[in-house]
Amino acid sequence: MSLSMPQPPAAALRAVIGALDSPNAVRAVRTAAMRRRTGVLAPAHPLPVHLLDPASAAAEPAELVTALTAAPRTGWRFLIRDEEEIVAAADTRETPEGHSFSHFAEGPYPLATLRALNQAKQHTAGSPTVFLPRLLSVPGHYMTALWLHPVLDRAQSADVLIPLAPAPLGVTAHLPHDADELLSLLSLGGDQLLTVTS
Repeated sequence: MSLSMPQPPAAALRAVIGALDSPNAVRAVRTAAMRRRTGVLAPAHPLPVHLLDPASAAAEPAELVTALTAAPRTGWRFLIRDEEEIVAAADTRETPEGHSFSHFAEGPYPLATLRALNQAKQHTAGSPTVFLPRLLSVPGHYMTALWLHPVLDRAQSADVLIPLAPAPLGVTAHLPHDADELLSLLSLGGDQLLTVTS
């Protein structure tokens, strides 16, 4: 298998389980699917979240490789499962004291994340390179993408981004893109359509 799922820090997992056990935290979630749960809510599919800040996202194309590599990890995101159904996501943040629960995420991104993970398994199947999945937040372009980072030297395999839906204008969601190409085009502006794989 060419996709290696990361193991979250124990403190991040404990923070999410603690929030799921808190009636107040769960009650604050507006999603009907999470409120009408039929089983025990459980965290699944943990992914580290990295931030590509707006200044880096607007950098010259030649600087984007360095910017992506240096994108700091800000926390972890767990999909929240009710039996076999994904009903929300839970975010933690990294602090000087460790990991703490941040919030439950609703909307289209939890299901889009699961879809992108399934696409990533197909995209990397048969590849000799092992890829680590991450989430990349690019707030300067209102984009979140599943980031497939090769374990080996980038000279052998490039980073891949699968934009989650909804994607920025001109970017095709759920289509694997060469990370350097996608970020370079984003840095040039949103008027170029990305509709083919690299």
